[in-house]
Amino acid sequence: MTSTLLLRAARRTLIAGTTALLVGTVAAPSFVTPTFAADGPASVADLAQGVLGAVVNISTSQTVKGTEGPGAVPMPQLPEGSPFQDFFDDFFKNRGGGKDNSAQKVQSLGSGFVIDAEQGIVVTNNHVIADADDIEVNFSDGVTLKATLVGTDTKTDVAVLKVDPKGHKLTAVKFGDSTKMRVGDWVMAVGNPFGLGGTVTVGIVSARNRDINSGPYDDFIQTDAAINRGNSGGPLFNSVGEVIGINTAIISPSGGSIGIGFSIPSQLASGVVEQLRQFGETRRGWLGVRIQPVTDDIAESLGMATAKGALVAGVIKGGPVDNGTIQAGDVIIKFDGKDIHEMRDLPRVVAESPVGKAVDVLIVRKGVEQTVKVTLGRLEDGEKLASGENGNTEQDKGKQAPAVSTASVLGMTVGELNDETRKKFSIAADVSGVVITDVAKDSAAAERGIQPGEVITEIAQESVATPKDVMDRIGALKEQGRKNALLMLASKTGELRFVTIRMD
Repeated sequence: MTSTLLLRAARRTLIAGTTALLVGTVAAPSFVTPTFAADGPASVADLAQGVLGAVVNISTSQTVKGTEGPGAVPMPQLPEGSPFQDFFDDFFKNRGGGKDNSAQKVQSLGSGFVIDAEQGIVVTNNHVIADADDIEVNFSDGVTLKATLVGTDTKTDVAVLKVDPKGHKLTAVKFGDSTKMRVGDWVMAVGNPFGLGGTVTVGIVSARNRDINSGPYDDFIQTDAAINRGNSGGPLFNSVGEVIGINTAIISPSGGSIGIGFSIPSQLASGVVEQLRQFGETRRGWLGVRIQPVTDDIAESLGMATAKGALVAGVIKGGPVDNGTIQAGDVIIKFDGKDIHEMRDLPRVVAESPVGKAVDVLIVRKGVEQTVKVTLGRLEDGEKLASGENGNTEQDKGKQAPAVSTASVLGMTVGELNDETRKKFSIAADVSGVVITDVAKDSAAAERGIQPGEVITEIAQESVATPKDVMDRIGALKEQGRKNALLMLASKTGELRFVTIRMD
């Protein structure tokens, strides 16, 4: 059991609950830029003084059931007249664990910051305010204002709140350019760790482009500026008081800072905030493809000098490129002028593009680079379309076919895909190719996770329909001196993936 935990830095639960804040765009407050010595900033007092008024504490409350949820501890049955009776009565009653099973309010704390003083817009993490019934924003001078939720985005963990700007004179900070931050640059975090509001910590950018598997667009700034529970949703400032990150998670065995914290970069967060303010929801670009990484083996099989880009494993029916503009087997290496170094770069770049925009996409198709023009759809619409694309699982009702012909190749036994094999492996009617009926243990195919019931639809980007086609394609690749065979496999329902198998 590992002792290191990835924790959301944002909220500190008092009884239970969540916290939140809002976002906007306004000029940064005026203050003196700190003087930096060789070993770090001589002082960040002027910087802190200029931004503290814009950083807020977020407190939330939520009504929850008292006792009968999973893991609830029942009140022990004590003998009549037991001296512990009064103690347990009071304890379980206060927890909501008594016989009345009444609901109770739970509370939690987090951080946030004002980005638009005129409109009263506050930004925080989504997980700070998730499921909250009431949200309050607490300012550094002790004023508390009720907040309403403008919008949230679970994919980036960003939430936007709004308070009445007439209820308090607000100070705002603005987003800076996180792309200009370099590893080693000094940064300052301000927030509400463990309920201690207005806490300032200083550190450096430890790393960039961190993927911590928290969402599809992970691109975190890592910092050693102390971030603890309750810091979630708080700002990470550069040396001139611009917000270049939203503190959101830490790695820690105890919940306290060990110098590994993560912030959502402003380049990603600012666009999300603007969409939430404008629409109350996100409106991301959508390409309509399923992708997978380009490994060294796949790159070699495709005739690419280096492994880069995102390999298109499938095209979603009804999506923006269902017209054949982009095809399964294509490798996307540049999107709208931006290089795609690895698979995870593509979803983020596409999502940041406007819906309906026509963009140039540079692809590698059968070893040749070419540029295609595509018009982006909307991701939120595409998710609904993709979720309904379950494949046609109705089986053919025709007569039994004669015994199938089979072949053995690369540790696989392959056979014709007909009525009998479709029924045996529950393969959808719209899947075509050559079915894998058996995989030898410890074979090259088994090492790649290939299983009986999968269907070979292409080998080296050439369609196959019979076991003889498979043998011929493998033989041709060996004659060409190829070391790997690139297979496009379809699952029983038609989901595609690419696999390379060593042929030596």
